[in-house]
Amino acid sequence: MSASLVRATVRAVSKRKLQATRAALTLTPSALNKVKQLLTDQPDYIGLKVGVRTRGCNGLSYYLEYVKSKGVSDEEVAQDGVRVFIEKKAQLTLLGTEMDYVENKLSNEFIFNNPNITGTCGCGESFNI
Repeated sequence: MSASLVRATVRAVSKRKLQATRAALTLTPSALNKVKQLLTDQPDYIGLKVGVRTRGCNGLSYYLEYVKSKGVSDEEVAQDGVRVFIEKKAQLTLLGTEMDYVENKLSNEFIFNNPNITGTCGCGESFNI
């Protein structure tokens, strides 16, 4: 026998429930509609890219931009015909996040409901993990 031989044991598990993996990013119906509208107005672009930048009083801030092609290390999220790309630096930061779009009398904006955030600044512009 070779010294580099690796052994593995397989056991059948009958009553174990499988859990679905968490999507990197999910979009609410409101966010889906807004992204579709934005991309209809910009036919040269294939989707939106979500990323994070070091900014604000608490560390990180989200940014969105139009993209014409998928980057080499971008993760693609396709939901109901909408393509959203997550930059490499933001992939672990956004894991399990819900992207929403909210309109009210004073503003209209995308809101990220991120379960990974440990703190935010008072104005809600920046966060830390």
